[in-house]
Amino acid sequence: MNQFTLSALRTNRSALARAITLVESTRPDHRHQAQKLLSSVLSSPPSFPHMSPPRKDSFRIGLSGSPGVGKSSFIETFGMFLINKGHKVAVLAVDPSSARTGGSILGELNETA
Repeated sequence: MNQFTLSALRTNRSALARAITLVESTRPDHRHQAQKLLSSVLSSPPSFPHMSPPRKDSFRIGLSGSPGVGKSSFIETFGMFLINKGHKVAVLAVDPSSARTGGSILGELNETA
């Protein structure tokens, strides 16, 4: 496992940003690097004290709606409910209206708690 992969797994922000860029990219060289990164992580996931062991019972929820209908409020309320029940929550916000990419990851950290 290379240093870049280890940095991403240790939640180094710049390494995570680079990893997301590689996985989202349509460039052939990025696709190749992303495949190597994912294969490395999946073939021998390292153990770090701050990381829980991988779980097979994780799930994803998709949420969409018109502007102003309360998506962010719902995400925050439901996320806090799950956290208070002992679950871990991650929110990946995507803007599907991006003309160039068809969907860009939003970087607004203050929108939800």
